[in-house]
Amino acid sequence: MKIYQPFEVKNIALIGGAKSGKTTLGEAMVFNGGGLNRRGSVEEGNTLSDYREIELERRNSIFSTVLFTEYAGKKINIIDAPGFDDFIGEVVASLKVADSAVMMINAQNGVEVGTEIIWRYTVKDHTPLLFVVNQLEHDKANFEETINQLKSQFGEKVTLVQYPINAGIGFNTIIDVYKMKMLKYPKGGGKPEILPIPDSEKNKAEELQMKLIEAAAESEESLMEIFFENGTLTEEEMVNGIKKGIVNRDFFPLFCASAKENIGITELLDFVASVCPSAIDVPFPKTTNGKELNFDINQPACAFVYKTSIEQHLGEVSFFKIMSGQITEGMDMINSVTNSKERISQLFAVCGKNRTKIEKAFAGDIVATVKLRDTYTNNTLTTAKFSDDIVEPIVYPEPKFRTAIKSKNTSDDEKLGTVLKRLRSIDPTIIIEHSIELKQILVHGQGELHLNILKWQVENLDKIEIEFITPKIPYRETITKPAKSMYRHKKQSGGAGQFGEVHMMIEPYIEGKPDQTEFPIRGRDEIKLTWGGKLMYHNCIVGGAIDARFHPAIIKGIMEKIEEGPLTGSYARDIIVSVYDGKMHPVDSNEISFKLAGRNAFKEAFKNAGPKILEPIYDVEVIVPEDRMGDVITDLQGRRGIMMGMESEGNYQKIKARVPLAEMNKYSTSLSSITSGRATYSLRFAEYQQVPADVQDTLIKTYEAQEQDED
Repeated sequence: MKIYQPFEVKNIALIGGAKSGKTTLGEAMVFNGGGLNRRGSVEEGNTLSDYREIELERRNSIFSTVLFTEYAGKKINIIDAPGFDDFIGEVVASLKVADSAVMMINAQNGVEVGTEIIWRYTVKDHTPLLFVVNQLEHDKANFEETINQLKSQFGEKVTLVQYPINAGIGFNTIIDVYKMKMLKYPKGGGKPEILPIPDSEKNKAEELQMKLIEAAAESEESLMEIFFENGTLTEEEMVNGIKKGIVNRDFFPLFCASAKENIGITELLDFVASVCPSAIDVPFPKTTNGKELNFDINQPACAFVYKTSIEQHLGEVSFFKIMSGQITEGMDMINSVTNSKERISQLFAVCGKNRTKIEKAFAGDIVATVKLRDTYTNNTLTTAKFSDDIVEPIVYPEPKFRTAIKSKNTSDDEKLGTVLKRLRSIDPTIIIEHSIELKQILVHGQGELHLNILKWQVENLDKIEIEFITPKIPYRETITKPAKSMYRHKKQSGGAGQFGEVHMMIEPYIEGKPDQTEFPIRGRDEIKLTWGGKLMYHNCIVGGAIDARFHPAIIKGIMEKIEEGPLTGSYARDIIVSVYDGKMHPVDSNEISFKLAGRNAFKEAFKNAGPKILEPIYDVEVIVPEDRMGDVITDLQGRRGIMMGMESEGNYQKIKARVPLAEMNKYSTSLSSITSGRATYSLRFAEYQQVPADVQDTLIKTYEAQEQDED
């Protein structure tokens, strides 16, 4: 296989909503490039992309898949990304290494929620983009309405390069305004018959070509001057203008296709090979220390691992883009993140389930290797001389869905932990949390479907039966007023006894609050609690009623009770404890006696100090079409949400609210139902607030019932 120079490699990501035809298009591109003798289909389960068992079962992409085709002297790497929002992490990673993206539009459905959600990530990453309106052979295909939606949603920068003559059943003809020819495809698609544009279409084609030329001219001032002087551009000037316009996102060319019927594919390949940018044409990626990686093959080697997967018969496969230099088989490299040494034992050009062994690859290319010891997604591989270079990592979206997970057989607990750790290394949008507080393993993901796929993998590939259970809420407990208590611990059992008496006052801790004046403060301990908030311990003992050596034991007893609050067993926080009196016994007093006395005195005082339960409150942002705003707001208010404001975001509205975490269980599923899948949301922890009185009563009764059951 030829070793391609950086300018000869085109990396494109196929993106778009579910069922828009990305996998079928990728298959057709490889076929037309000569990489396949026969095209597979999603329906038959024999495509290059969707070859994993779960994808064959569901008949849709779950993971991104790398394909490649060699066409017109170029290597075109094609990343087929999934369309469901639950797998947005795969899309984000694909955009990180793609030099441009192809947004697929289903001609039957127009602009869908997947289109809108993924578009926002291309805006964020400033990804060069072109549109392909697909499935024009379908009887419900509506090209004109699709174009209206695209222009309404994404603006007049959407510029037609092609339009169909006979969209619908029997579709086989396209007018190409870039080449100013009519393309008529034979049965089975492939290379079209190139014909003159008929008189009935000339005016429309010329008008659209002029818009294309104007868009190309607007990308550069010198081209605008030429356009004003001559009224047009040469083919070379037009190509240069289009290329620059794409890179700057000044316009988005639009193509027509029927990937299923193999129509429009060779023209798309021609455009990608000749016009779409390579890695050296777009802004260079940077390292965390600000260094630009310019894809120079003569520089030291640097590669960014954007994806890790487990493949049958191969094990762990690492996919990476070479950012500079060249990588050869058998090469030793350094993981800049972990500082571990790695050897590139084998090197592959990957085309879905097929892999071609290669000896060398240059900067700009996307390749894969196997069985790296300590390298995962978001890691950088470099030479020893430049081991401080770390490519800016992929920033994944925050999790939106959480559940607790447990193995049905406790003997599988340790194995489950290992499996979850491995899945996390493959999919960084999965967050695994071993909560000591809640005594649960929590799994955070992008949605219910996302975690259901995880469950399928664990049960079917790792043979561990698991179940999802409702996650507990990390409540907090605190007090609202001062209270005093005393407790005497006295125990006599033949030999040495136990004796300790503690008198204390507790009060709420509020930042900046002046000290109490009832008792003199002779010593202070400030304990920052790992779960948030503080415990302030004041030694107010006068006259040696409690020896100084027993105060650490009293604090230890208090901490035991703070870690298991009296109301619901949740962590307590923000409390001042003033120990002002007590008694000792010259023989029977010891540390255990004062620990128990301190713990029980704190428990008694807590119950009389106006105890309150605090709940975690999250900032929630929902991006929703304007016509669904009312339904979403009503639903959030029904979840005890407080509206914080609204603002426009393109053709959408962003609703900001603060909602208790307890009310957000399975919200992604509910939101999808309310908006027909047209909204997305994010949430982030904001603060703890007191729960309403009725909710507190319910929580306390539930906890007491659980305690009785355990007894």
